[in-house]
Amino acid sequence: MADSQTRLSGFRLRHGELRAILIIGDLLVSYISLFIGMYFWAAGDLWYKFSFEFIRVRVPFWFYLLPFAWLILMVELYDIPRASNLRKTLSSISIAALSGVLLYALIYMISRKGSLPRTGVGAFLLANSVLALFWRIGFIRLFTASRLMRRVLIIGAGKAGQTLVRAYQSLTPTPFDLIGYIDDDPEKNGTLIEGYPVLASSDQLLEVLENEHISDLVIAITGEMRGSTFQSILDAQEMGVDVTRMPKMYEEIINRVPIHHLESDWIVRSFVDEARTSGFYELGKRIIDLISGLIGLLFFIGTLPIVALAILLDDGLPIFYSQDRLGKGGRPFRIFKYRTMFKDAEKDGQPQTAIEHDPRITRLGSLLRRSRIDEIPQIINILSGEMSMVGPRAEREEWVRHFQKEIPFYRARLLVKPGLTGWAQVNYGYTATVEDTGIKLEYDLYYIKHRSLLLDLVIILRTVGTVLRLRGR
Repeated sequence: MADSQTRLSGFRLRHGELRAILIIGDLLVSYISLFIGMYFWAAGDLWYKFSFEFIRVRVPFWFYLLPFAWLILMVELYDIPRASNLRKTLSSISIAALSGVLLYALIYMISRKGSLPRTGVGAFLLANSVLALFWRIGFIRLFTASRLMRRVLIIGAGKAGQTLVRAYQSLTPTPFDLIGYIDDDPEKNGTLIEGYPVLASSDQLLEVLENEHISDLVIAITGEMRGSTFQSILDAQEMGVDVTRMPKMYEEIINRVPIHHLESDWIVRSFVDEARTSGFYELGKRIIDLISGLIGLLFFIGTLPIVALAILLDDGLPIFYSQDRLGKGGRPFRIFKYRTMFKDAEKDGQPQTAIEHDPRITRLGSLLRRSRIDEIPQIINILSGEMSMVGPRAEREEWVRHFQKEIPFYRARLLVKPGLTGWAQVNYGYTATVEDTGIKLEYDLYYIKHRSLLLDLVIILRTVGTVLRLRGR
C-alpha cells in the first residue's frame, strides 16, 4: 500500500512544480516568438534578409533579453490559482502585451531616431501574446484535469476546517480535489459540513487514505490533538502523503492570512522569524520608490494643470485634499490627494469610510478614483520616505484605534510603510463593514509576511492593469 500511495502522491504536481513548468513553457514560447520577431524584422531589411549575417550584424544583445522582460510582465500569472483561470489568464496576457507596448513606446520616444527596431519588437510582442495564450490554454486543460490534481483530506471539521472549505469553494477553478473531513466527534461522523462528508474518525485515517487515494492532509485542529491522531498523521507522512497546517494551505490557495484561526504565537513566528527582510530588499525597495517617485513626479507636474482645472470646473476649490494618517510604527504623517468628494463630506467631524457608489463622491471624483489619478499627489509622501510604492493602505488614527479592538492583529499592518498601492488594494474592493476590513487585513498580513521585490513587482503590474481597466477604488 505504501509504495502505491507514494507513486500516486508523487504523480500529482505541487504548486512549485507547476510554477516551474509555467516558467519553462513561457520561456520556450518567448524564444520562438523572438525568432519570429527577427524574421519579420529581417524581411523589412532587403540587404540582410533573415540569415546568420543578419543575426550577427543587425541584432543587438538587448534583443535576446526580451523573453526575460516578457516573463517579468507575466509575473502575476505564476500564481497557480490565477494561472488556472482562463478569464484571468486572458486578462493578464492582454495587460502584459499592452504594458510592453507602452513601455517600448516610452523608450522609443527618448531614443535616437532609427536606433530601435519597431518591426522586430512589434512582431515579438504580437507572436508572444498569441502563442502564450495557446500555451496557457493547453496548461489549463492538461494540468487542471482531475486526474492530475491533488486529493485533499481535512483533519478537523470545526471552524478552522470549515473556513478552509469556504475559501476553497470561492475559487474557480478549484486548486485541488477536496474529498472530505476526518473528525473524532461522533455526532459529526457521516454528516455533510459545508457540502463535504465527514468520512471517519482519526482511528480509520490510514484506511481512508488508501480507499480515497489521498495525496495531502490538512491539519485544521486548533485545540488539543489526541496522541493516536498524531501517530496516524505521522504514519501517513511516512507513506508519502503531504501534511500541511490549515493556515499555510489557506495562504497558498487564496493569498491571505486566516486571522481568526491562528495560534497565539503566530504573530511572533511570522513577523520575527519568517518575515525578516534583508538589507538588499530594503535597499532595492527604496531604489524602486525613488525611481518610480521621480517618474511619478514628472507625470504629476505634467498633468496637474489639466486635473486642477477639471476639479475647479466640476466642484470648485480646493483642488487638493490632505489628512493625517499613520505610517510605519504608528508615526503620523500628512497624506495628499486630489479632492474627489464634495466639500464638507464629513460635516459632523466623524470619520466615515468610503463605500461603493458613495454619494459624497463628485462626478469627476469617480473617474479620478477609477483611474487612480487621485492618488498621484502621494508621490510627495513616497519621495519624502513617509510612504512606499507598495504597502498596506495608510489609515487614519481613529480607524486604527477602532479596528484594533475588533480585529485580531490589526495593528501589525503598521510594521511596514504604507503604500500607494498594495496587495489588499489590488485584490479587494471597498470595506463597508468590520468583516470586510478583516479580509483586507488578511491580505495586508500576507504581504507583510511574504514581501519581496518580486511580490512588489507583481502588485505594481496588477495596479497597472487596474488603472488600464479603470477599476480603481
